Amino acid sequence: MGKYVRVEEAGPVATVRLLRPTISGADPVLPAELAEAAERVGSDPSVRAVILTGGRRVFGSGADLAAMAERTPAEVDAYTARLHAGFAAIAAIPKPVVAAIVGFALGGGLELALCADFRVAGSGAVLGLPEIRLGIIPGTGGTQRLPRLIGPARAKRLIMTGRQVDAAEALELGLVDEVVPDAEVHASAQRLAERFADGPTAALGAAKRAVDEGLGRPLAEGLDLERHRFAALFATADQREGLRAHLAGEPPRFIGH
Repeated sequence: MGKYVRVEEAGPVATVRLLRPTISGADPVLPAELAEAAERVGSDPSVRAVILTGGRRVFGSGADLAAMAERTPAEVDAYTARLHAGFAAIAAIPKPVVAAIVGFALGGGLELALCADFRVAGSGAVLGLPEIRLGIIPGTGGTQRLPRLIGPARAKRLIMTGRQVDAAEALELGLVDEVVPDAEVHASAQRLAERFADGPTAALGAAKRAVDEGLGRPLAEGLDLERHRFAALFATADQREGLRAHLAGEPPRFIGH
């Protein structure tokens, strides 16, 4: 168990759990533990899907404001860079990642949830990027990942007002993919993760990378990226199984590589 992050493995679905709600790069241990957790679940062939979650009342909140108050711009830039690296490692996990959000996901907490591929929220969840009210902006991906998810106009409205939204509005905005009663969040996230865990892991990872890496590139470059990812999958056992099962009229039995 780490100081801030714990990895829980149970069959093909692993859980990366935040043990403390405050998400700050002021303590270099947190970014390092995020990166270590990402490496562990990403490199373990027995893990085929991941759940990212926090506590029962708070998924994650923003930085330790008291610790930030006296920091110089150079100091803030240095520790934010560490946090960016930890978040990037979570976003780059080469397997489907489902965020299970109960309670508050604010500031850095929401920015971390945006690193997941899918988000399941409890009906009592509250999400937002309130940094503008402090005279600052989101600093760990909010201004970049949020507009890619819900569009620039909607993202600017949330970022520039600092307004918090409930789960129902978050679903309407496309900020989360599913809303269920708070008590059912983890079970719902588990079902979604298990669905992916039964799938072709290499193809799912290739689809994830093609989408994520293609964003922001010219169309021609994105198409080349897609073509190379597509062709590489013809060296995998799951591709052969998928084709065999299709031709035989049977459901495929993917083994994850």
